[in-house]
Parts: sequence; structure tokens; C-alpha cells
Amino acid sequence: MSFIELTNIDAGYIKGNPVLKEFHLSVEKGELVSLLGPSGCGKTTTLRTIAGFIMAERGKVVVGGRDYTDLPPNKRNIGLVFQNYALFPHLSVYENVAYGLKRRKVEKRLIQGEIEDVLKLVSLTGFEERLPAQLSGGQRQRVALARSIVIKPDLLLLDEPLSNLDAKLRDEMRAELSRLQHQLGITMIYVTHDQIEALSLSSRIIVMNEGNIEQIGTPEDIYERPETPFVARFIGFDNHLEGQLISKSEEELVVDVDGTTLVSSRSSGSLDLINNGDPVELYFRPDDTKLLDEEENNSIKADIDYANYQGNTTQYSLHVGESNLRAIVSGKPVPADVKSIRISIAPNKLIVEKKE
Repeated sequence: MSFIELTNIDAGYIKGNPVLKEFHLSVEKGELVSLLGPSGCGKTTTLRTIAGFIMAERGKVVVGGRDYTDLPPNKRNIGLVFQNYALFPHLSVYENVAYGLKRRKVEKRLIQGEIEDVLKLVSLTGFEERLPAQLSGGQRQRVALARSIVIKPDLLLLDEPLSNLDAKLRDEMRAELSRLQHQLGITMIYVTHDQIEALSLSSRIIVMNEGNIEQIGTPEDIYERPETPFVARFIGFDNHLEGQLISKSEEELVVDVDGTTLVSSRSSGSLDLINNGDPVELYFRPDDTKLLDEEENNSIKADIDYANYQGNTTQYSLHVGESNLRAIVSGKPVPADVKSIRISIAPNKLIVEKKE
């Protein structure tokens, strides 16, 4: 059995109207697993069900071989880190971190040593007497982490913990979280809508949509081999063209797009689901495009809506027929009087999906 097992879970905020339906999830000990998806997809509901803030209407929650299904939150040995830090503003750093230990009636002579160790771990030694208002956002998040870690939880749950930080602090805290997870070996479930966070932190990513799991895989699996159109779009395959399948083999799919032939070496789902003549959709990333001076294989003409110069790269807003596209290419924009360009996409960067 896995360290965390959610089996046949029905759970939500309104009785009889679950967000999660017959939901299954397995997490191994020592993993850092991200629940990735848009707002309302069920990832926070999953986290709150594991924590006990939402009691499942049906199914079972098991952590470390112990049945947590009917246990109240305070009986589950779980650490929680929230988006808004949830620190006590009137308590010092020391007192905030000590709070959980005192609630567990840990002997006072042991508390000081535990707090010294955990503050050293999160690089906050010397900040013991400061109030939360005297700390930066990154320091407050470190206090929240320290408070969760010091109780030695079986599991650490993190709900969008970096979303209130600026870009530089988010980068620093991602590195800090990764370091702590590897150093402590603690099992973590991390909720985020940010694909960069999920890709950079996780041993596995679970992509969720409307209360269901769309795909589970390593960061490389999710980024390079999305299995559904939803995952492809969510993970950055923003460009979308429609066409008709001309032919297929194990090596390639040939598609007609408004009279232009494009070749792909990748499909989402089984090739058996797509037949010659079927309408299909093609997905590719803006930064997987290449700007051409003349016509080449696997290229298509696109009309320019506008171009944004961004230093080393230029971002183009384009359209091919009714399809709006983005292309991010190196170098300066083409001259203003140029109204169309040719872009190419390598076959292994194009994903073909049967149109529903």
C-alpha cells in the first residue's frame, strides 16, 4: 500500500453535490507531489479532505497505514502551509513556531531546542523576537514552514504557499522548499495553478480538471508528453490549428491545414482513435516555432496582427484563417510593412488530437 491512499472519495462543500466523485489518489512516502490545475478543478478540495477540514461523504483516507477518514483535523499528524501564512500577528516568531508544540504539551525544556533547530533549518536564526509585521513576505512564509515542520508531521500539505510573493521571492522559496524536502525526506502534497512551480519542485505531477485526474506523471512526462487536449493546453501548448488527417503510420501523422501539409510525430491518445479523413486539432507551444525566410517543409503562412520586441526575442500575435496563434522567436521583429510570415514547427513538437 502507498503511504497516502484516497479510495473512492466523494467530497465537497455541499452535501450530495461532491466536487470529487469516486476519486482515487496514491502518494509514496518521501514524494513531493503537486496537484496542478485551474481554479475550481478540485485540488484544494483534495487537500482539505486529506487534512480533515472536509469530511468525505464516501470512501477512505489512509495515511501511513492509519485510517484518517473519520478523524478530526487535530487528530491527524499533518502540517499545513497556507497561501496567507496564517501567522498570529501578536506573537513573535518564536511563539508562532512554538504554538503547535505547546498544543501538543511538549515539555518546555524540549521546546527551545526544537525551535532553535527548525529556525536554523529555514535560515531564521536571530529573528526569534520579531513580530510577523516586521518580516518580509518570504520570511513570514519561512515562519509558516518552520511552524509546520517543527511538529514532525507525517505529511506536509501546502496550498498555493508562494502565490503572494513577488517573482524573485517565489524563485528563492521554490529553491528553499526543494532543499528542505530533500533534506528532511518529508512527504509533501503541493497545490498550485503555476506550471513552473509544479515542474521545478515535484517528483510527480497530478493534473486535475473538474474534480478528475487528467494525467499523472513526472515533470518531463507532463511537459513533453501530455495525454489529453486539456493537459496540452494547460501545460503551454497554447497554439491550436484545425485540419484533416491525410494519412497515419506509427512514425508520423500527415494533416492538411487549409491546403498546407503539416507532419506530426506525436498524437494524444491512441492512434486507433484517428482515421484518415477525420477532422483533427493540432497543438504546439509558441516557443517551439521558427521564423523562416522562405517556404520549407512543415511550415505555414500566418498573417501578423502585431509584434512585441522583448530583447532577445520577439513575440508575434498571428492568425491562420480563424485560428489565433502566438510565436516567440529569437531576434528583432520583421519590418513594419511586412504583413505575413512563415513559421515552422518540428514534427516532434506538434501534437495531433481527434476533434470531438
